[in-house]
Amino acid sequence: MRPRVKTIIAALLPLQILLVKWVGSYPDLVERYYSEGLYPYISRTLRWLFGWIPFSFGDILYAVAIILALRYIYRKWHYIKHEPFGFLKDVIVVLSIVYFSFHLLWGLNYYRQPITWKLGIQQEYSKTDLIEFTAYLIQESNQYQEEITGDTLNSVTIPYSRKEVFSKTKTGYSSLQNIYPFLAYKGESIKSSVFSIPLSYMGYGGYLNPFTNEAQVNGITPIYRMPTVSGHEIGHQLGYSAEDATNFIGFLVTATNEDPYFKYAAYSHALGYCLSDLSRMDEDAFKEQLAAMNEGVKRNFREVSDFWAQYENPLEPVFKSIFNTFLKANNQEEGIMSYNSVVGLLINYHKKSGF
Repeated sequence: MRPRVKTIIAALLPLQILLVKWVGSYPDLVERYYSEGLYPYISRTLRWLFGWIPFSFGDILYAVAIILALRYIYRKWHYIKHEPFGFLKDVIVVLSIVYFSFHLLWGLNYYRQPITWKLGIQQEYSKTDLIEFTAYLIQESNQYQEEITGDTLNSVTIPYSRKEVFSKTKTGYSSLQNIYPFLAYKGESIKSSVFSIPLSYMGYGGYLNPFTNEAQVNGITPIYRMPTVSGHEIGHQLGYSAEDATNFIGFLVTATNEDPYFKYAAYSHALGYCLSDLSRMDEDAFKEQLAAMNEGVKRNFREVSDFWAQYENPLEPVFKSIFNTFLKANNQEEGIMSYNSVVGLLINYHKKSGF
């Protein structure tokens, strides 16, 4: 690349940042012209290009990018030592290109209207609301656990492969679009990540690759969690960037599925968020609700807890901190805590719809 071209591209980075922040201050415009205008065409095109590939093409791209970066540092070490400003310019050029590609292909969705605007609901709730809704989720979780296992003691084992879970999730979206057309999902591109083991050490159940629009699911997590995680990651594909929104969408598409295993996965997963919230708000109320849960439901909770315990490591908080900073830099004020904000969405949606 010619030096003049590099200089122009590098100089565009701060201008891009200012432009994105300015555009992001007009969520109505982002919603209309990007999230509901340009983005659906971009996302469907990317899913058409990469969805048919049986492995994660985006993961391979990341691996190649890391290898090329290390190769560059190795081969150019003399240049880096003696021309640090030239090296810094090269880094800024790469960042400028990545920043532009990220926001064009997906990232502007961080500045769209929140899903509460779409659904016409609020996010605030009282302790009484939380206790009542938690009791409802326990009732539903207990019911489906007993229906599936025939008793209250045994945990639920979902008898599907990962591919079957992905297929049933897509079927769930086909049903959900009859209620909410804006959640129509066309062009499947959901895969088990090549980096499932590293994702486990980082503490993540999945992610969306914004450059290929592939929904990546951590393929070694307990199958019991995969229906809601799959629904969550497809929610990102549909242009919802906020983690509370995609947690809610993951619940909604899984709970509306006719499959009882999916319904159980949805209600018990939502229950986990509510119990976590209640334990911080009122320890006595938390213990009272916990006592009402079937032993089989508790065993599924322990199954997930034991899985993540295997991968606990000193670096996990670092990864979480980096992601927290990334979310806050992209218009998510609560950062990683926005995952738990789904509780308000669930409670107020239940109040409105009774579902």
